[in-house]
Order: sequence, then structure tokens, then C-alpha cells
Amino acid sequence: MSTTHQPQPELKFWQVWNVSFGFLGVQFGFALQNANVSRILSDLGADLHSLSLFWLVAPIMGLLVQPLVGAASDRTWNGLGRRKPFILAGAIAAAIGMLLMPNAPLFVAFMAPMLFGALMLALMDASFNVCFQPFRALVSDMVPASQRNVGYSIQSLLINIGA
Repeated sequence: MSTTHQPQPELKFWQVWNVSFGFLGVQFGFALQNANVSRILSDLGADLHSLSLFWLVAPIMGLLVQPLVGAASDRTWNGLGRRKPFILAGAIAAAIGMLLMPNAPLFVAFMAPMLFGALMLALMDASFNVCFQPFRALVSDMVPASQRNVGYSIQSLLINIGA
């Protein structure tokens, strides 16, 4: 039994825009993190000369998380689709990290505020990357090959606007 592949219909510009729009939210998260984390960690007791070590978390999380999420989302099929479960989980985890990190002093009974802040930084970086990879894959999944360059260009534009 042979199956014929129907070409994807051309999308309107705003449909391609909507497929890519999640990148703006991820970049806003990264921008908020970049603007505030050093001050928050300093307030929690981080040595100013050691703050740069905390910024190693972001590329390490990207290096570890994006390939794993990409491979997992390629093999996932459920009621929400292939990418949406990861986007939803990453968004929820990012929101939790962004709410808890500035409030680390409230959790000193459970662990040292500095450790809690570092864990929330890792959670935010991991969750941003959990969202980032499926958003990138949505263009190749939903946009016809003839329009993918437009989709990736829109993603790049939104990344730059959000930064």
C-alpha cells in the first residue's frame, strides 16, 4: 500500500508569523533573566567576582537540554501534538522559576538562599530551552518548504526584538 504525500498548502504571512511568535516570549524570558539575575544573586550573597560562573549555566543547559528535547519531541505523539506538550511544560516551569527566584529569601528554612537562587537559574535556563527547541521545530512541521526561509527569518526577527 503506497501513500502519497500531499504538499502542504501555502500559508498566509500572518499564519507563518503566528507559528513563529512563541520565540518572542522565550526571548523576553531570557531578557528578563539577563537584566535581573546578577542583582538577585548579589542580593542573595553571591560574590561579585564569581557572578560570571553562574552565567555558565545557560550555555550548559542549552547544550544538554535542546538535543534531548528535540529528540523526545520528534518521537512524541499525543492529544496535544508533538511539540505543544514540551512548550507547555517549559512555559510552566519558566513561570515557576521566574516567580520563585526573586523570592529565594522566603525559602531559607528549606535551603540556603544562594543555592535556591542557583537552582532557580538552572530551572529557568532549562525551561527556556525546553520551549525553544519545539518552537524552532514548529516551522519545519507546519510551514511548507517553499516558505520555511520566511518562517526562520520571522523567528530571527522575533529573537532580536525580544532580546
